[in-house]
Amino acid sequence: MKRTNLWILSILLAFVFVTSCKKDDDPVPTPAVNESEILATFLESTSSPLGKDYVNSDMPSITSATDVFTLNQTGQVYIIDIRSATDFATGHIANAHNVALGDILTHVNALDQTPYQKVAIVCYSGQTAGFAALLLRIAGFDKVFSMKWGMCSWNAVFATGWQNAIGNTYATQLVKTATAKGPVGNMPVLSTGKTTGPEILEARIAALLAEGYGPAKIDNKTLFDNLANYYIVNYWPADQYSDFGHVPGAIQYTPKASMKLAADLKTLPTNKPIVDYCYTGQTSSFLSAYLRLLGYDAKSLLYGVNGLAHDDMAAAGMTIFTDAQIMGYDYVQ
Repeated sequence: MKRTNLWILSILLAFVFVTSCKKDDDPVPTPAVNESEILATFLESTSSPLGKDYVNSDMPSITSATDVFTLNQTGQVYIIDIRSATDFATGHIANAHNVALGDILTHVNALDQTPYQKVAIVCYSGQTAGFAALLLRIAGFDKVFSMKWGMCSWNAVFATGWQNAIGNTYATQLVKTATAKGPVGNMPVLSTGKTTGPEILEARIAALLAEGYGPAKIDNKTLFDNLANYYIVNYWPADQYSDFGHVPGAIQYTPKASMKLAADLKTLPTNKPIVDYCYTGQTSSFLSAYLRLLGYDAKSLLYGVNGLAHDDMAAAGMTIFTDAQIMGYDYVQ
């Protein structure tokens, strides 16, 4: 009986020894990488391609049609027109180059920018150009600007987009009741498979250029028909949010301050689409591109509050599109 007990004890000791050795030899599981937070930390740092937190310092980078016209006279601006080939052929700025949005990074990478003060991205209204300009700026191309109001500001022939978009349909629906920000939460989940800021950035820019501007925009009817479906970001100074009024349920985030890790970035939800808006849809296009880089389902409200309460904005001295913005410059075919 004693011999049997000793035999069983020896087997148990051997099993414990083998099991403990196996555990010691097993590799320690690698912690999950939070790609979105790595990317945000990188883009807020001096190690970013621009050497600074561009979104919370300089964004947006917008130039006027007049500036493009003047620089074009002396060959100091490189113009990239990202409209369709058909519309480009119908009429475009002299010396402009027609480049598809999906090819724009490859095009700029191959460009010697030395002779130019600016690289101007031109679209129909200035909004898709803002999306493209953010991605190029974030990649390190600090001469890139979107052209304000797009081709609508170049000549009346192209101006119908903005002329048809401005309106006052939702002016009476704007409110002055403040809505609090959401609780601090987690960053979105990205799955590029990369582990460093530069690598994740490269993969995310490629992904956004491939999917285009479509997922990054929303029209005012879609928003107002389904307000509860969205987390709405008012990207205005706090005083205008309270004094002028805002989209019902919208939450105020301060330009050049709020969208950083140490401020309010993590109050944005990861389980709900985000609609961000500004005066004209141009700055918010920059913002939606940035938030989508980080993995948020962000959408810019097309034409901003110009499409909601244009006349009230005019009375308040805010940025609006009028026929005075149409410069009447010549174009070529």
